[in-house]
Amino acid sequence: MNVSSWSIRNPVPALLLFALLTVLGVGSFHRMGVQDFPDLDFPVVTVSASLEGAAPAQLETEVARKLEDAVASLQGIEHVVTTITDGSVTVAIEFSLDRAIADALEDVRDAIDRTLPQLPADMDPPTVTKDTVSGQPIVTFVVTSNSLDEEALSWWVDNTASKSLLAVPGVGKVERVGGVTREVLVELDQARIDALGVSAATIARQLAATHVEAAGGIGELGGRRQALRTVAKAGSATDLAAMEIALGDGRRIRLDQVATVRDTVAERSSIARFDGRQVVGFDVSRMKGASVVDVADAVRIATAQLAAAHPRLAIIEANDGAASARASFRGNMHLLVEGAILAVVVVWLFLRDWRATLISAVALPMSVIPTFLAMHLMGFTLNTITLLALSLVVGILVDDAIVEVENIVRHLRSGKKPYQAAMEAADEIGLAVIATTFTLVAVFLPTAFMPGIAGLFFRQFGWTAGIAVLMSLVVARLLTPMMAAYGLRALPAPPPSGRMMGGYLAAVAWCMGHRALTTIACVAMLIGSILLVPLLPSGFIPPDDGTQSQATIELAPGSTVAETDALAERARTVIADIPEVRHVFATVGVATSDGGPDDETAGSTRSAVLSIVLAPRGERQRSQTQIEADMRARLTVIPGARVTVGQGGNGEQLQLVLLGSDDLTLSQACHDAVAALRTLSGLGGISSSASLVQEEIQIRPDRSVAAAQGVTSDELVEAMRLATGGGYAASLPKINLPDRQVPIRVRLDAAVRGDLDALRRLKVASADGLVPLASVADLSLGSGPAQIDRRDRSRQVTITAELNGRSLGEVMEEVDRLPALTNLPSGVTRSEAGDAERMTELFSAFGMAMAIGVFCIYAVLVLLFRDFLQPTTILSALPLAVGGAVVALLVTGSSFSMPSIIGLLMLMGIVTKNSILLVDYAVMARQHGMSRHDALIDACRKRARPIIMTTLAMGLGMLPVALGIGQDDSFMGPMAITVIGGLLTSTVLSLLVVPVAFLWVDDAVQVMRRCCGFSP
Repeated sequence: MNVSSWSIRNPVPALLLFALLTVLGVGSFHRMGVQDFPDLDFPVVTVSASLEGAAPAQLETEVARKLEDAVASLQGIEHVVTTITDGSVTVAIEFSLDRAIADALEDVRDAIDRTLPQLPADMDPPTVTKDTVSGQPIVTFVVTSNSLDEEALSWWVDNTASKSLLAVPGVGKVERVGGVTREVLVELDQARIDALGVSAATIARQLAATHVEAAGGIGELGGRRQALRTVAKAGSATDLAAMEIALGDGRRIRLDQVATVRDTVAERSSIARFDGRQVVGFDVSRMKGASVVDVADAVRIATAQLAAAHPRLAIIEANDGAASARASFRGNMHLLVEGAILAVVVVWLFLRDWRATLISAVALPMSVIPTFLAMHLMGFTLNTITLLALSLVVGILVDDAIVEVENIVRHLRSGKKPYQAAMEAADEIGLAVIATTFTLVAVFLPTAFMPGIAGLFFRQFGWTAGIAVLMSLVVARLLTPMMAAYGLRALPAPPPSGRMMGGYLAAVAWCMGHRALTTIACVAMLIGSILLVPLLPSGFIPPDDGTQSQATIELAPGSTVAETDALAERARTVIADIPEVRHVFATVGVATSDGGPDDETAGSTRSAVLSIVLAPRGERQRSQTQIEADMRARLTVIPGARVTVGQGGNGEQLQLVLLGSDDLTLSQACHDAVAALRTLSGLGGISSSASLVQEEIQIRPDRSVAAAQGVTSDELVEAMRLATGGGYAASLPKINLPDRQVPIRVRLDAAVRGDLDALRRLKVASADGLVPLASVADLSLGSGPAQIDRRDRSRQVTITAELNGRSLGEVMEEVDRLPALTNLPSGVTRSEAGDAERMTELFSAFGMAMAIGVFCIYAVLVLLFRDFLQPTTILSALPLAVGGAVVALLVTGSSFSMPSIIGLLMLMGIVTKNSILLVDYAVMARQHGMSRHDALIDACRKRARPIIMTTLAMGLGMLPVALGIGQDDSFMGPMAITVIGGLLTSTVLSLLVVPVAFLWVDDAVQVMRRCCGFSP
């Protein structure tokens, strides 16, 4: 059934269909979320375990290895990555992408539960979670006040702000940065407790046993049942100071007789500064799947309401993490509109008829808007990938309509009525339009099923582009002919062909007369194109050129918060002098999350992060890469610190991973590799995660003396922990206030921690009373690793080098030639990580996608043309696109990366489309009795104009993307450049070469028929 003829005869159903699709599409567009990139749902399960005060070396043996062994045999594991720091172990189990995260989470929980008896008894059970929060914070605020102190501001963030913002749909986490946490400090007087003959551990235990509130038992008074509750908690620091404590031998004391009790704040672990001013801030992160822009806007509204309800506070937005997503969305929408306008202009310039132009232009919104409906139903968002797919196919979407309208106009100029012209032209061009559309779908759709991380990126691109192209076919077959039949008017006969057409046809005739020479020239061009490919720099994703940057400063182990803060402030003043820098938000140390004072995220008092807001692209002359290179040069004046510039995103860093079981050999191999990398030119900061050594005060019991006096190692550990740290944070006694609990920390004067002799004099319980620690143990200074990284149950060191604008592939080639990395010591192996690993995976998946795409194109053409050889004529144009694409990338200095690969995949379908239009008409002309030569010349005469029109429409439609007008073109530009370059050369050459290929294939068909005994 000819659907075009049916639509012309029955226009109402088609109009109603597209009216319905338009309404649903517009509604879907407004309901879809806006993101920078699609959420990549990696099946990763994280196991977190903590043991306060434990050194990394201890945790590796007693905790990390046992957790790794427990999960090692689970199905579908690709990597097990472990990070061990002071008191904390984090094990990330990475499963294969086809593993269901729910099943993986349950399997890991079961495995960890089985290993609980093997873990230290005083450690809380490990937590098993999957990550529900996506990426970096979407917005950061700072809070200041002239009437509230820092503790009150911190509690306001922990309590009021967190509760309000966590109620906002899509918010996954609120994390305080800077500020302090309220705490009641019981600071023991060493001389007084020694005089009383008690230890700090005894006081702490008695306080915990006395300061309780617990339920127990049932009472029955007056014939009614009552629950029994013991209430023995102090209501304030004053009440606590007056509390009497039994010493165990009949004596008792008031707490304030042996200690100073203060309602104060805990030791500072974090500092935040906004443009140099100390503040209390908070980060807001979104849940996976939520719209970046919508959540950020909702958070701003909620924050404005908080500010209005608390006029004593000033809430300032310090960092807009959603700015890039918002700018990308607006820029892509502008590019989509600009590309559509340019495509329509091309139609007008060729047809010079406003009715025909209008009919062609309608194809764009009628193809794009229903695509939004399909995207919404599939759970897609409006992000760089999906909008890029629409921006790049905007020219294709009007192609089918152009071909239909141009063919109808040609029939009109032959004297036919619009109704008759539409009926005959639509039937004549139908097979070609269907073939071109399905070849494009055959290219795009396989990319949605590519394996690995690259496949996660391509999935939304492939489906979006494929659905949009299919909708353009529906428009071209149902709507365009029907509108032409009722909307066009009779047109005069066309003017005679001009000199340009005459010259083109003469060139075609010459090429067909010199087939061998033409073929040799094409083969030579193809070989030359392939030889140019190695000259292209390669990478995974080009570095961004946005408005957000970052500098990370890491000091030596043992550095205090104050030292890190001072160095971070010095770095800020250096960066603030750069003209393009607008604001700097600096955070030092750890941050609390979800309002819990005891809930700390991973961090270190020796590290600081400077979040830098740059001027918009339109207000500066330099790119983000150039500005970051300037930052690196300026920050070299910062002494005694590792400085890393950049957010560590795609295209910014090279990561090398070395694995080994022997720590000394691994460290030496890492040292040699870092030294070799420093010889490469153009790289930024080079650092490694090789275990930095931190100082420790090590207590070594004299086993014989300790046994003789009845002192156990547990007693030594507890005495030291309670005296210097106050015990585990989770088990500290607490004062109950109406709105929160305030922990009580009991310890000796802080000065004791800075005096080794005072530590030696600490009292430890023995069988005969208290004895000095020094009498049963030796205290000395030692050292241990500050952090231990493990990968797949081996020690790991990660070497990071800032690319500083260089391409990843180029640097990798130089790295692979370094002897320090090619001749690694025995027992040390190298593993790819980060962008290097993803780039290798990308090129492998690209080769598979190309092969599948070519096969699918051939299969579609065989089914449509019912011929196995003639489709090879159409495919002959594919190699012609490579040269133009490679030259365009070389001229513009773009890299061969994911965007350019998407462009090459797109070229496969576009180039095939031009060949189909020529071959389809030539085959049809021969069926009507024309000779082979005349059929080809007639096909070139009648199909050259629609081919050129569609080529220009696509090229101009993508020109704004290639130029990156008004937005970051780092990702989109290479893709559009690839398509435009390949499109121009392939169109020019296919108009000349496809007729030659047709002759070769037709000759082969005739030979085969004669050999098989068939008459020609």
